[in-house]
Amino acid sequence: MTRTWLIFTVCGVLVGCQPTEQQQGGGAALADKPHLPAASRQTAPASDESRLATDKTPAVADKPAADDKPALPKPPAGKVSPYVIHMPGVSGTSIVDYTLRDGMKAAGFDGPFEIFDWTCGDPGIPALRNRKRNDEQAKRIAEQITRQFRAHPEQPIYVTCHSGGVGPAVWALEKLPADVKVHSFVMLGPAISPTYDLSKALSHVTDKAYCYWSPADDFVLGTGTKLFGTIDGHHVESAGKVAFTKPAGADDKQYAKLVSREYESGWSKLGNVGGHIGWMAEGFVRIVVAPALTGRAPTEKEVEEAAKAVRPMMDVQWPKFDFGTGPKKPEGGK
Repeated sequence: MTRTWLIFTVCGVLVGCQPTEQQQGGGAALADKPHLPAASRQTAPASDESRLATDKTPAVADKPAADDKPALPKPPAGKVSPYVIHMPGVSGTSIVDYTLRDGMKAAGFDGPFEIFDWTCGDPGIPALRNRKRNDEQAKRIAEQITRQFRAHPEQPIYVTCHSGGVGPAVWALEKLPADVKVHSFVMLGPAISPTYDLSKALSHVTDKAYCYWSPADDFVLGTGTKLFGTIDGHHVESAGKVAFTKPAGADDKQYAKLVSREYESGWSKLGNVGGHIGWMAEGFVRIVVAPALTGRAPTEKEVEEAAKAVRPMMDVQWPKFDFGTGPKKPEGGK
C-alpha cells in the first residue's frame, strides 16, 4: 500500500465510483411524481399522519420499479403527501441517491421526490472546488424550493443531502426569501467544515435539522477532505466525521434545531457499516432516517423486513495502515 495508491483511491471516491441510472446536466431536477392539487395552507404537517403517506408511486424515469415490492396502501383522504428535494454528493446523481429515495418511499414519503444534480456534469474534484458555480447552483436550488413553496404551500418540504451536496443545500437555504421555510433538513455524512455557521440556513427550517456522522468515515471525510478540502474550502476533517461544533457568535435558538446523530453499530444490519456510503442504504433510510422525520417509530416487523432485504453495498472506510517501517511500539515500551 502506498501513498500514491491512496491518493488515486480517494480521487476515485470523490469522482464517483457508483454507476448512475440517469445522467443529468447541471441544475436539473429529476421528478418522479407530478405535484398534488392545493389543499389548506401549511408550511409544515399538522400531525404525524400528514407527514406520512403510504402510496407506491412511479419510479424516476428510466428506473424500473422493483417487482418484488408490495404495493403500499393509499394515504387517507385529506392527507398531504410531502415534497422531498435531494442534493447528491460530488459524484453527481448515482445509484445511492436512488436507494435513499427508495428508503424514503418505503417509509411512507409518497409525494414528489426530486434529485437536484448540482455538479453540472463535471463531478469529483472540479465539483468540490468550484465555489462560484456551486453558489450559482445553490441559487437555482433556492429558486426551485421557493417555486414549490409558493405553488404548493400545503406540502411540507424536506431537504436531504449527502457528502458534498450539503454545501449547495446549506447555501440554498441561506438564499431563500425570509418567508420561505422547509420543514426538515437532513445532512448525511456532510463534507463541510464542522465550524461552518449554520444559523442562517437553520432559520429557514421550521422543525429539525439532522447531521448523521461517523468517526469511521476517516477515508473520505478525514484524510480525503484534509487533502482535497471540504465543500466550503477548508482542509480539515469534515462535520460528517467529527460532527458540527457551534462557532462563536452563532444563533443559539437556531442551533437548538440541530440534531446530531453519531453512527451506531446496530445500524450495520440495515446496510450502514459506518463508512461514507452506508447513510444512503435503503434499509437504513427506511428504519432510521425517515422515522426521525415523521415521528413514527418502525415496528419490529418492519425492522426485520428491512434487515432481510439488505443487499451488499460497497463502502469506503479508512484502513488503519502504518506507513512507517512497522508497527509502532507503545509508549514506554521496548
